Amino acid sequence: MSPVSLFVVGLAIAVVVLLSRALSARAGIPEAILLVLLGAAAGFLPGMPETRLPAQLVLLGFLPPLVYHAAFFTAPREAKADAVPIITLAVGLTLVTTVAAGSAAWWTMPAMGWAAAIALGAAIAPTDPVAATSIMKRLATPIRIVTIVEGESLINDGVALTAFGLAVEALRGPFSFGHGATRLAEVVVGGIAYGLVVGLVSARIRRRIRDAGSQIIVSLLTPYLAFVPADRLGLSGVLATVTAGFYLGTRGEGMLQPASRLPGQVFWRVLVFMLESALFVLLGLQTRALFRERAGLPWSRTVIGTMVVAAVVVVLRLAWTLLVFPLSRYLPGRHFTFDHLPWRDRLVIGWSGMRGATTLAIVLSLPTTVRDLPPEIRSEQISVAAAIVFITLIGQSMTLPALLRRLGLAESDRVRIQTLDARREMLETALARLDELVEGGVVDERTARAYRQIYEDRIDRIRAELDEEVEEVTDAVGLRRELVRTQRERLRRLYHKGRISAEVMRAVDRWLDLDDPDVRDVE
Repeated sequence: MSPVSLFVVGLAIAVVVLLSRALSARAGIPEAILLVLLGAAAGFLPGMPETRLPAQLVLLGFLPPLVYHAAFFTAPREAKADAVPIITLAVGLTLVTTVAAGSAAWWTMPAMGWAAAIALGAAIAPTDPVAATSIMKRLATPIRIVTIVEGESLINDGVALTAFGLAVEALRGPFSFGHGATRLAEVVVGGIAYGLVVGLVSARIRRRIRDAGSQIIVSLLTPYLAFVPADRLGLSGVLATVTAGFYLGTRGEGMLQPASRLPGQVFWRVLVFMLESALFVLLGLQTRALFRERAGLPWSRTVIGTMVVAAVVVVLRLAWTLLVFPLSRYLPGRHFTFDHLPWRDRLVIGWSGMRGATTLAIVLSLPTTVRDLPPEIRSEQISVAAAIVFITLIGQSMTLPALLRRLGLAESDRVRIQTLDARREMLETALARLDELVEGGVVDERTARAYRQIYEDRIDRIRAELDEEVEEVTDAVGLRRELVRTQRERLRRLYHKGRISAEVMRAVDRWLDLDDPDVRDVE
């Protein structure tokens, strides 16, 4: 693709993302749906170059940071407490879904072939928790449900991609059960071991870096250093990346040093958003090429196959959560016991199996040079996977809020209040420690007075949020907002008069952010 074509495609992605965000907020439609639809419409505009995304670019460019980010922010204590449901979903259900969805695809679309159908099943098997958990957190669903859905998605990516890799190997040449079992052991054990090494080395390097920019660069390189070499060595790049991310996320030094944490979190949040959005738009942009490549295949067969596979995926997940979860009580050993989930929780987990960016990344990484996978069959696989992403996002994410309310699992403001209470207690603890340091003569009263004022102001802000109906507190918030606004205006006048530089203005502006009641912490 020429530089001009790359510029046009990049511009189209940016415009589609901006339009989708604006329309999604107004219409209440999942943003991913609009990204694909508007991307498809853009692909048919006159002068738009035909977009073909290289398979290796998707596999090596998009997946490592997405998988690493999810692994890094896993809650290990909560995940350990619910290890049984998470593993039964992430391993058991993912493998069963791979086989069941692949079998349904092969039965309804026999020209696809068994190995290609299993590859499609592996692409469809992993769930994407973003849509489901964003709804759950907004409605303050019990945190245990959120933890299980997020924990499942972390592991099932590695399971699905391992199965996908074996299916692609089967497409390339002779493949036996014994060979598959041996390769499975190699890719899993080798991937986890290599990822642990990368995590250990990265942690050691990060302890010695204090510069925020360097910290962010190392954090960005880590998933690629875990994924790419492991993939080239024939190991599981996803499991290596998950292991490295999980190890670093649970270490004391974390992803970044405290001074670099805020810009680092902002960087990763924007990066993940851009990668996920770009995947959906690029799928839409490839629609024209997909239509051309599959011109010789009947659409009726693809539509029927898609509906059958979608039904298998949705019904199988519901049956698994409602019927298989309770069987875990018969597992031997105390290490396998857990507090059993009520049927309402299991139903919500079963209905939270939306597919998203991971499915698109896997299916778009299907090789184009395999003899047993002609272009029209590959296009059909991509069409089916994209349709199932649509079906689950529209059908499940748009009905999940009503289901949560119907089952009594939506508790408004519970998480927000708990977070504010925790922050208030932390600040009060800091004030108590400050008083102890003053009494012990470690800190002088003048210094303590300045810090005491900062912490008391922050406590007032939290109390205002906890009790917004109290008139005097609300007035205090309004007063603080007005005082901050006045200071900002004075700061701008100082800059325009030439008394301070732009660098000083930005530094003081960031300082004022700490006292602005309209600014919310991103941590």
